Amino acid sequence: MSEDTKQIEKVMAKRTAKNSVFLDLFQNKSYLLKLYKTLHPEDTTATEDSLTDVTITNVLTDNLYNDLGFIVNNKLMILVEAQSTWTVNILVRVLLYLAQSYHEYFQRTCQDYYKSRKVKMPKPELYVIFTGNKGRKPDNISLSKEFFESADIDIEVKAKVIYESDTDDIINQYIIFCKVFNEQTKQHGMTQKAVTETIRICKDRNVLKEYLLDREKEVVTIMMSLFDDEQIMKSFIKSERHDTERAMAEQLIRKGKMTLEEIADCVSTLSFDELKEIETEIMQLA
Repeated sequence: MSEDTKQIEKVMAKRTAKNSVFLDLFQNKSYLLKLYKTLHPEDTTATEDSLTDVTITNVLTDNLYNDLGFIVNNKLMILVEAQSTWTVNILVRVLLYLAQSYHEYFQRTCQDYYKSRKVKMPKPELYVIFTGNKGRKPDNISLSKEFFESADIDIEVKAKVIYESDTDDIINQYIIFCKVFNEQTKQHGMTQKAVTETIRICKDRNVLKEYLLDREKEVVTIMMSLFDDEQIMKSFIKSERHDTERAMAEQLIRKGKMTLEEIADCVSTLSFDELKEIETEIMQLA
């Protein structure tokens, strides 16, 4: 097993044990209730005790994505974070997450959907939180429109998209937190200074201030681990590309139709000296 593969397995194991800031924030029921009341200000009956966290852990997402699920007053609320890169593929994530959420719900409530008795299920509400700039992006997205040219398909998924606004609610504060973080990484790179500056600025602006004051050390740890993961993933990708290009170079050398100089123009991760070593190895085995 290569060192890069060991590192990747180490990252995947670590991801099963940690949360993102998004999940860490909203697993606190006081903040989760604020989130719900932001979406449903008319519901005055909801309390922290009425919220049931049904976030899927390490099943579909492996904690690589920020997906949050909870049930309140017979509503299944699913919020998926799109981060700063927009893609309508997020609807596929929503669809799979919804299906898995219902599957687990029927298991928890001991309902058998193979029997004739109609099952009871909470009404779904689907949201996408986009932490980038809105631009001309839509307020609502649907599977039929984005993937099937608005055709009448047999299954539909619709989601409301939440962008930064001029409100002071908990969702908007989280979006601002993400934008401040992006700005700081542009200035300071993927460093602890970017993290600490993000926290300092947000506390000064009263953005997630209570949460950051209470869990500052945990937030730093969470965000720094993301840096570690990114660097390891880059190393892994580079290693995979190197292995692929080496295999290609070996084939070209065996065919003998190109010079090493010409092969060097086709590969970017192999030096000319490496190509000469590969050629020597192949000649010795011939």
